[in-house]
Amino acid sequence: MRPSDDPPASPGRPGPDDDAGQARAVDLIADGVRGVPPDQVPARLCEVAVRLLPVSGASASLRGDGVPVRLCASGERAGQLAEIQATLGEGPSVHAAATGLPVLVHDLTRGADAVRWPVYAQQITAAGVRAVYALPLGTDAMCVGTLDLYRDTPGTLTPAELHTARLVAGVLTVALMALPREDEADRVDGQSWLNGLATGHDEVYRAVGMIMAQLGVGTDEALARLRAHAFAGGRTVREAAQEVLTHRHRFDTEER
Repeated sequence: MRPSDDPPASPGRPGPDDDAGQARAVDLIADGVRGVPPDQVPARLCEVAVRLLPVSGASASLRGDGVPVRLCASGERAGQLAEIQATLGEGPSVHAAATGLPVLVHDLTRGADAVRWPVYAQQITAAGVRAVYALPLGTDAMCVGTLDLYRDTPGTLTPAELHTARLVAGVLTVALMALPREDEADRVDGQSWLNGLATGHDEVYRAVGMIMAQLGVGTDEALARLRAHAFAGGRTVREAAQEVLTHRHRFDTEER
Protein backbone atom coordinates (compact mmCIF):
# COMPACT_ATOMS: atom_id res chain seq x y z
CA MET A 1 0.00 0.00 0.00
CA ARG A 2 1.02 3.60 -0.47
CA PRO A 3 2.17 5.43 2.66
CA SER A 4 -0.63 7.43 4.26
CA ASP A 5 1.14 10.73 3.56
CA ASP A 6 1.39 10.07 -0.16
CA PRO A 7 -1.53 11.43 -2.20
CA PRO A 8 -3.39 9.00 -4.43
CA ALA A 9 -2.66 8.94 -8.12
CA SER A 10 -4.39 11.75 -9.96
CA PRO A 11 -6.40 11.19 -13.14
CA GLY A 12 -3.95 10.37 -15.91
CA ARG A 13 -1.16 9.52 -13.48
CA PRO A 14 0.01 5.94 -14.00
CA GLY A 15 -0.44 3.44 -11.21
CA PRO A 16 2.93 3.40 -9.46
CA ASP A 17 3.34 -0.18 -8.32
CA ASP A 18 3.08 -2.41 -11.36
CA ASP A 19 4.75 -3.03 -14.69
CA ALA A 20 1.73 -1.71 -16.56
CA GLY A 21 2.00 1.55 -14.63
CA GLN A 22 5.64 1.91 -15.61
CA ALA A 23 4.77 1.20 -19.23
CA ARG A 24 2.15 3.97 -19.10
CA ALA A 25 4.76 6.29 -17.60
CA VAL A 26 7.06 5.61 -20.54
CA ASP A 27 4.19 6.34 -22.93
CA LEU A 28 3.38 9.63 -21.17
CA ILE A 29 6.99 10.74 -21.34
CA ALA A 30 7.12 9.91 -25.05
CA ASP A 31 3.83 11.72 -25.69
CA GLY A 32 5.01 14.74 -23.69
CA VAL A 33 8.08 15.37 -25.84
CA ARG A 34 6.82 14.18 -29.22
CA GLY A 35 7.14 16.94 -31.82
CA VAL A 36 8.68 19.39 -29.33
CA PRO A 37 11.69 21.43 -30.57
CA PRO A 38 14.94 20.18 -28.97
CA ASP A 39 15.52 23.35 -26.96
CA GLN A 40 12.07 23.01 -25.35
CA VAL A 41 12.36 19.34 -24.39
CA PRO A 42 13.89 19.95 -20.91
CA ALA A 43 11.06 22.27 -19.87
CA ARG A 44 8.46 19.86 -21.22
CA LEU A 45 10.03 17.02 -19.23
CA CYS A 46 9.68 19.09 -16.05
CA GLU A 47 5.98 19.46 -16.80
CA VAL A 48 5.69 15.73 -17.49
CA ALA A 49 7.36 14.93 -14.16
CA VAL A 50 4.64 16.87 -12.33
CA ARG A 51 1.98 14.87 -14.17
CA LEU A 52 3.64 11.55 -13.41
CA LEU A 53 4.63 12.00 -9.76
CA PRO A 54 3.07 13.23 -6.49
CA VAL A 55 4.89 16.56 -6.68
CA SER A 56 3.75 20.14 -7.21
CA GLY A 57 6.71 21.38 -9.23
CA ALA A 58 9.94 20.43 -10.99
CA SER A 59 13.03 22.25 -12.15
CA ALA A 60 16.34 21.33 -13.77
CA SER A 61 19.66 23.03 -13.15
CA LEU A 62 23.06 22.68 -14.76
CA ARG A 63 26.04 22.24 -12.49
CA GLY A 64 28.00 25.49 -12.27
CA ASP A 65 31.24 26.47 -10.59
CA GLY A 66 29.76 27.26 -7.19
CA VAL A 67 26.38 28.47 -8.50
CA PRO A 68 23.78 26.13 -10.08
CA VAL A 69 22.48 27.47 -13.41
CA ARG A 70 18.72 27.10 -13.69
CA LEU A 71 17.83 25.42 -16.95
CA CYS A 72 14.06 25.20 -16.85
CA ALA A 73 11.07 24.73 -14.54
CA SER A 74 7.51 23.49 -14.68
CA GLY A 75 6.25 26.93 -13.68
CA GLU A 76 7.17 30.27 -12.12
CA ARG A 77 7.00 28.94 -8.56
CA ALA A 78 9.32 26.03 -9.32
CA GLY A 79 11.75 28.46 -10.93
CA GLN A 80 11.75 30.61 -7.79
CA LEU A 81 12.38 27.52 -5.65
CA ALA A 82 15.41 26.66 -7.77
CA GLU A 83 16.80 30.16 -7.26
CA ILE A 84 16.77 29.66 -3.48
CA GLN A 85 19.48 27.02 -3.73
CA ALA A 86 21.48 29.06 -6.23
CA THR A 87 21.41 32.02 -3.87
CA LEU A 88 22.24 30.11 -0.69
CA GLY A 89 24.70 27.67 -2.22
CA GLU A 90 23.23 24.84 -0.18
CA GLY A 91 20.44 22.31 -0.47
CA PRO A 92 19.58 18.93 -1.98
CA SER A 93 20.37 19.97 -5.57
CA VAL A 94 23.79 21.35 -4.66
CA HIS A 95 24.63 18.17 -2.74
CA ALA A 96 23.33 15.86 -5.48
CA ALA A 97 25.39 17.71 -8.10
CA ALA A 98 28.52 17.47 -5.97
CA THR A 99 28.15 13.76 -5.18
CA GLY A 100 26.38 12.47 -8.29
CA LEU A 101 23.90 10.68 -6.01
CA PRO A 102 20.15 11.22 -5.47
CA VAL A 103 19.21 13.29 -2.43
CA LEU A 104 15.70 12.49 -1.17
CA VAL A 105 14.52 14.91 1.50
CA HIS A 106 11.25 13.63 2.96
CA ASP A 107 10.41 16.26 5.57
CA LEU A 108 12.01 19.69 5.84
CA THR A 109 10.00 20.63 8.94
CA ARG A 110 11.52 18.18 11.42
CA GLY A 111 14.27 15.67 12.08
CA ALA A 112 17.59 15.41 10.27
CA ASP A 113 16.27 16.89 7.03
CA ALA A 114 15.30 20.11 8.82
CA VAL A 115 18.74 20.66 10.37
CA ARG A 116 20.94 19.50 7.51
CA TRP A 117 20.49 22.80 5.65
CA PRO A 118 18.74 25.03 8.22
CA VAL A 119 18.58 28.26 6.22
CA TYR A 120 17.48 26.47 3.07
CA ALA A 121 14.86 24.50 5.05
CA GLN A 122 13.51 27.72 6.55
CA GLN A 123 13.18 29.46 3.18
CA ILE A 124 11.81 26.52 1.23
CA THR A 125 9.18 25.66 3.84
CA ALA A 126 8.17 29.33 3.98
CA ALA A 127 7.42 28.91 0.26
CA GLY A 128 5.11 25.99 1.09
CA VAL A 129 7.42 23.07 0.21
CA ARG A 130 7.85 20.17 2.62
CA ALA A 131 9.83 17.59 0.62
CA VAL A 132 12.43 17.83 -2.17
CA TYR A 133 13.89 15.08 -4.31
CA ALA A 134 17.07 15.90 -6.27
CA LEU A 135 18.25 13.48 -8.94
CA PRO A 136 21.59 13.88 -10.74
CA LEU A 137 21.73 14.30 -14.51
CA GLY A 138 24.59 12.85 -16.50
CA THR A 139 26.57 9.64 -16.33
CA ASP A 140 28.29 7.67 -13.58
CA ALA A 141 31.51 9.45 -14.55
CA MET A 142 30.15 13.01 -14.73
CA CYS A 143 27.20 14.84 -13.20
CA VAL A 144 26.10 17.77 -15.36
CA GLY A 145 23.17 18.95 -13.25
CA THR A 146 20.07 17.90 -11.36
CA LEU A 147 16.35 17.34 -11.74
CA ASP A 148 14.62 18.73 -8.64
CA LEU A 149 11.12 17.71 -7.60
CA TYR A 150 9.15 19.76 -5.05
CA ARG A 151 6.33 18.46 -2.88
CA ASP A 152 3.98 20.45 -0.66
CA THR A 153 3.42 17.63 1.84
CA PRO A 154 6.00 15.49 3.67
CA GLY A 155 6.46 12.00 2.33
CA THR A 156 8.56 9.49 0.49
CA LEU A 157 8.47 8.29 -3.08
CA THR A 158 7.54 4.66 -3.50
CA PRO A 159 10.16 2.49 -5.25
CA ALA A 160 8.12 2.63 -8.45
CA GLU A 161 7.74 6.42 -8.23
CA LEU A 162 11.48 6.76 -7.69
CA HIS A 163 12.00 4.56 -10.74
CA THR A 164 9.76 6.89 -12.74
CA ALA A 165 11.66 9.94 -11.47
CA ARG A 166 14.95 8.31 -12.51
CA LEU A 167 13.43 7.57 -15.90
CA VAL A 168 12.53 11.24 -16.42
CA ALA A 169 16.05 12.24 -15.30
CA GLY A 170 17.54 9.75 -17.75
CA VAL A 171 15.51 11.08 -20.66
CA LEU A 172 16.42 14.62 -19.64
CA THR A 173 20.10 13.66 -19.65
CA VAL A 174 19.78 12.23 -23.15
CA ALA A 175 17.96 15.39 -24.28
CA LEU A 176 20.76 17.59 -22.92
CA MET A 177 23.44 15.51 -24.62
CA ALA A 178 21.55 15.74 -27.93
CA LEU A 179 21.15 19.52 -27.92
CA PRO A 180 23.16 21.55 -30.47
CA ARG A 181 26.67 22.54 -29.47
CA GLU A 182 28.02 26.07 -29.75
CA ASP A 183 29.72 25.41 -33.08
CA GLU A 184 26.75 23.73 -34.77
CA ALA A 185 24.63 25.48 -37.35
CA ASP A 186 21.28 24.31 -35.96
CA ARG A 187 20.59 27.08 -33.48
CA VAL A 188 17.54 28.76 -32.04
CA ASP A 189 17.08 32.24 -33.55
CA GLY A 190 20.61 32.02 -34.94
CA GLN A 191 22.28 31.43 -31.60
CA SER A 192 22.80 28.69 -29.06
CA TRP A 193 19.77 28.21 -26.79
CA LEU A 194 22.20 28.20 -23.84
CA ASN A 195 23.34 31.77 -24.45
CA GLY A 196 20.63 33.22 -22.20
CA LEU A 197 21.57 30.90 -19.36
CA ALA A 198 25.25 31.59 -19.79
CA THR A 199 24.59 35.32 -19.59
CA GLY A 200 22.95 35.02 -16.18
CA HIS A 201 25.70 32.70 -14.99
CA ASP A 202 28.47 34.99 -16.27
CA GLU A 203 26.91 37.99 -14.53
CA VAL A 204 27.39 36.30 -11.17
CA TYR A 205 31.05 35.62 -11.84
CA ARG A 206 31.70 39.05 -13.27
CA ALA A 207 30.26 40.44 -10.03
CA VAL A 208 32.45 38.06 -8.02
CA GLY A 209 35.47 39.39 -9.93
CA MET A 210 34.53 42.97 -9.05
CA ILE A 211 34.13 42.05 -5.36
CA MET A 212 37.54 40.36 -5.41
CA ALA A 213 39.07 43.56 -6.77
CA GLN A 214 37.21 45.79 -4.30
CA LEU A 215 38.11 43.75 -1.22
CA GLY A 216 41.32 42.00 -2.23
CA VAL A 217 39.87 38.58 -1.37
CA GLY A 218 39.69 35.21 -3.11
CA THR A 219 36.88 33.73 -5.20
CA ASP A 220 35.25 31.75 -2.40
CA GLU A 221 35.06 34.68 -0.02
CA ALA A 222 33.82 37.04 -2.75
CA LEU A 223 31.05 34.60 -3.69
CA ALA A 224 30.16 34.17 -0.02
CA ARG A 225 29.92 37.98 0.39
CA LEU A 226 27.68 38.23 -2.68
CA ARG A 227 25.41 35.49 -1.35
CA ALA A 228 25.24 37.15 2.07
CA HIS A 229 24.29 40.46 0.44
CA ALA A 230 21.57 38.71 -1.58
CA PHE A 231 20.21 36.91 1.47
CA ALA A 232 20.19 40.03 3.63
CA GLY A 233 18.22 41.95 1.01
CA GLY A 234 15.81 39.15 0.13
CA ARG A 235 17.19 38.98 -3.42
CA THR A 236 18.42 36.19 -5.64
CA VAL A 237 22.15 35.93 -6.22
CA ARG A 238 21.62 37.08 -9.81
CA GLU A 239 19.75 40.19 -8.67
CA ALA A 240 22.54 40.96 -6.21
CA ALA A 241 25.10 40.50 -9.00
CA GLN A 242 23.23 43.05 -11.11
CA GLU A 243 23.53 45.59 -8.28
CA VAL A 244 27.29 45.10 -8.25
CA LEU A 245 27.67 45.26 -12.02
CA THR A 246 25.61 48.46 -12.28
CA HIS A 247 27.58 50.02 -9.38
CA ARG A 248 24.48 50.31 -7.20
CA HIS A 249 26.38 48.48 -4.49
CA ARG A 250 30.07 48.43 -3.64
CA PHE A 251 31.51 46.14 -1.01
CA ASP A 252 34.54 48.32 -0.27
CA THR A 253 32.28 51.10 1.02
CA GLU A 254 30.35 48.93 3.47
CA GLU A 255 30.74 49.72 7.13
CA ARG A 256 33.11 47.28 8.76
